[in-house]
Amino acid sequence: MATVNVCETFVSIQGESTYAGLPCFFIRLAGCNLRCKYCDTKYAYKAGRDVNVPDLVRQCKDCNVVIVEITGGEPLLQTGFAELAKALRDKTGKKVLVETNGSCNISVIPDRVAAIMDIKCPGSGESESMDVGNIRRLRPYDEVKFVLSSRSDYLWAKKFVGKHKLESYCNAVLFSPVYGKINARMLGEWIIKDQLPVRLQVQMHKVIRMT
Repeated sequence: MATVNVCETFVSIQGESTYAGLPCFFIRLAGCNLRCKYCDTKYAYKAGRDVNVPDLVRQCKDCNVVIVEITGGEPLLQTGFAELAKALRDKTGKKVLVETNGSCNISVIPDRVAAIMDIKCPGSGESESMDVGNIRRLRPYDEVKFVLSSRSDYLWAKKFVGKHKLESYCNAVLFSPVYGKINARMLGEWIIKDQLPVRLQVQMHKVIRMT
């Protein structure tokens, strides 16, 4: 029976991806290999508690929500991750998402479990951490996310999207402003002016928290 090291579990509104706005059961796994400058979950760096996969499946089933997300930290670091993702997919009847920072090989994510993969911009301090091979490992239902903290991050992301034709590999390419760093309206104007094949998203969970 596989176990994973869990930081916390909770029900909240999904704040990012094309699933934003939907109630979601979150399983936050502990531990991360990156140290992004804008990280808002530093408490997940530390070890949590070991929980077996069937217990997490039961918790998920008890929640009246349609999606579940495995997040972190960095979930793909844990050896029990794949078994957890498969069990949630096969036994809960819910859509399963996995948020990953892009530094780990995403081929360990099971079929029909959607990756929400970050591509770290320079403003994160971790732009050299990405496994670039992950671009070709994306599937049509996966999504790619850029979190932008400056105009220079935007220009870097724009160049990256154009070079790699990201929109041809996945369901959506998302540009998200770091809350309090870039005005969402301004980012929208840049996207329109440059005719980028991307979707503007705000970090809805932070907007809700601050209002």
